[in-house]
Amino acid sequence: MSTPDAKRTPLHEVHVELGAMITEFAGYLMPLRYGSETAEHQAVRTGAGLFDLSHMGEIFVTGPQAGAALDHALIGHLSVLAVGRARYTMIVDPAGGVLDDLIVYRLAPETYMVVANAANVATVRAELTARADGFEKATVDDRSGAYALIAVQGPKAHAILATLTDAALADLKYYAILPGKVAGIDALIARTGYTGEDGFELFVAAGDAVAVWNAVTEAGGDDLRPAGLSARDTLRLEAGMPLYGNELTTETTPYDAGLGRSVKLDKPGDFVGRAALAARADTPPGRTLVGLVGRGRRVPRHGYAVVTPDGTPCGVVTSGAPSPTLGKPIAMAYIDAGHAEDTDLAVDIRGKHEPVDKVALPFYRRTS
Repeated sequence: MSTPDAKRTPLHEVHVELGAMITEFAGYLMPLRYGSETAEHQAVRTGAGLFDLSHMGEIFVTGPQAGAALDHALIGHLSVLAVGRARYTMIVDPAGGVLDDLIVYRLAPETYMVVANAANVATVRAELTARADGFEKATVDDRSGAYALIAVQGPKAHAILATLTDAALADLKYYAILPGKVAGIDALIARTGYTGEDGFELFVAAGDAVAVWNAVTEAGGDDLRPAGLSARDTLRLEAGMPLYGNELTTETTPYDAGLGRSVKLDKPGDFVGRAALAARADTPPGRTLVGLVGRGRRVPRHGYAVVTPDGTPCGVVTSGAPSPTLGKPIAMAYIDAGHAEDTDLAVDIRGKHEPVDKVALPFYRRTS
C-alpha cells in the first residue's frame, strides 16, 4: 500500500505498461519486479539488465571552493579527484556514524555531482549546505528533480550501449564519467555500478528518460531485460556491497563495515567526524562484517540473530536472500569481535538454529 504523497519517477508509466509489481521505496513508487526476479537477476549475470534509478539524488556542489567544502563535509579527499573520475565516499555525523554512502563525480574543475541514496537526499542536502557555510565560494544545489538515472548492467551492457553512442565507452575506466549522446540525447555516462557486473549509468534530463529507456530496450533486444528492486538487491548482496539502512547506519562507522580505506585521515584540514574516526582507527573493531552461506534452504533475513552452538547470540544479520547464482541462501552479518574467528555458527530463523558457513566477501566476483 503506497502513501498518497509517494513520488513517481519519469519512467513510472513505462513500468506500469510493462506490468511491473510496484512498491513504495524511499518515498517513490518503484518497480519491485516485472516477472521473475530470478530471471531478472540471471539476465544481469549473463546478458544485461535495465534499471530505473531515478529515485537517487543528484546534488551539485560548485564554485572555486567546491572541493575544499567537500573535503570538510565528507570523509574522502575529493579536492584531488581528477575531472571525469568518481569516488565512493560517505558523509558521517560528528560521532563517525554513517549518514549516507555516496558516489561523488567531478564533472569540471569547479563542479561536483554528489549522488545520494533516495531515502537520505534531504539529510545529505541539509548537511552539505550547513557544512559548506564557511566556504563562501561554494554553492550546494539539489538538482535531483531535473535528472533521471538509468543503469545498464551486465556482460553485454557495453555492446548494447555502443550501438547508441559515439562516446568512447572502451576508454571509460571504472569509477569514471564522461558527457556524450545516447540515441542522440545528451547524457552523462558513468561506469560505476552496484551489481558486481560491468555496466553503465546514464544521467539524462528527466524529460528524456522515456526516450532513452526505449532506445536501450530496442537496442538490447533479447539480450536485455528490465530489472526491479528485488534483483538489484540480490545482485548487490552477492557482490558483497553494503546497503544503507542495513550494513550502514548511524550506529556503524566506515571501519565497522570494513570500509576504513574510504576514511582519509591524512588529508589537509579538519572534517566532520574526523576526531571520532581517528580514535576508532586505532581501536580494535567491536564487530566484523562477514558473509554467511546457509547449509539448508531457509533464508537468514535482516535482523535475525547469529548464534553459537549453545544458542548464545553473537551477531545479527544485516541482509539475506536466496542467491540465484550460488543456489543457496546467503547473508551478510555483523559478528561480535569475540566470535570473529568462530566457524561453528547458526542463524536463529523463527526459533530454529539453521547452520551456516562463514565465508569471505564477496560471494560472487565476475571473471572478466
